[in-house]
Amino acid sequence: MLAEALEHLVRGVVDHPDDVVVRDKQMRRGSILEVRVNPEDLGKVIGRNGRTATAFRTVINALSGKAGARVDFVDVDRRR
Repeated sequence: MLAEALEHLVRGVVDHPDDVVVRDKQMRRGSILEVRVNPEDLGKVIGRNGRTATAFRTVINALSGKAGARVDFVDVDRRR
């Protein structure tokens, strides 16, 4: 549910919504939501001084409750 909500939010911000992929990784310390976007949209997702990324993290943490979830924005040019 969190991955779908985050994907919906990110698709509303970017110019290439079909390139948005959110993966939910379950780790020992909790879940990590990995967001991959088109390289041209990375600046829009992060925002000025990280404000947009912080807003995404705030919304996801509010939805997740006590469980919590980390959100990572991945540059698709560097890691695959």
